[in-house]
Amino acid sequence: MSQSPSSATCGTVYIVGSGPGNLDLLTLRAARLIGEADAIVYDHLIAEGALELARPDAEKIYAGKESSNHSVPQADLNRMLVRLARSGKTVVRLKGGDPFVFGRGGEEIEALVDSGIPFEVVPGVTAAAGCAAYAGIPLTHRDHAQAVAFATGHLKDGTINLDWQSLARPRQTVVFYMGVGGLAEICREMMAHGLPADHPAAIVQNGTTRRQRVLTADLATLPAKVAAAGIKSPALIIVGTVVRLQSTLAWFPGAKAGSAEP
Repeated sequence: MSQSPSSATCGTVYIVGSGPGNLDLLTLRAARLIGEADAIVYDHLIAEGALELARPDAEKIYAGKESSNHSVPQADLNRMLVRLARSGKTVVRLKGGDPFVFGRGGEEIEALVDSGIPFEVVPGVTAAAGCAAYAGIPLTHRDHAQAVAFATGHLKDGTINLDWQSLARPRQTVVFYMGVGGLAEICREMMAHGLPADHPAAIVQNGTTRRQRVLTADLATLPAKVAAAGIKSPALIIVGTVVRLQSTLAWFPGAKAGSAEP
């Protein structure tokens, strides 16, 4: 845990990852801290039922972020965490997935460090690992992929200006977070930078939960199939030949064939 000269008079902020959605994937450390917290500042996509682990008297503050719809601007959220800690409270900053994988955990910790607030980071199962596992798509496989890349489908400035040359390499799996709105552009750029039109691709909506839906296709046809199925965020895009294994390896009810139909 980070310590500072003001630790004796401050509470502590715990930056906690709640995993990809299924409460059973919450870590024991995360569950214990949620139950001990005086205040919980939570995101839109936290594990279902996580707040039910909190004390009845715990303060619960929604700070969710959806595409182009931030209930609390990041700078204000950072100041809120500092204020709550300085009031002597034990604060859990509860996030979906893992705080350090497209979770803005680093930005929030920078603010805590600048203000001398003690903190701890509690990792969570990141969405790529959890959703791929529940969809029946291994991220690596000796016959298909020897590398994995995680990319964001929505940059800070609203563009999808990525290193497409490095992402469109063979024998690797690429997982795009927050990419549903830019799916057509993602598929187009991956093909423009070397991958064939029939390169396998999939989308997993509400992964690991009872509402999970999985759709497999290829780069050329995935955008149209996703639109026809009505799949919306939250969803992950997985690109790679490992997707070909999905029909064989699917085990979770939401991963079965036809689960992408409305």
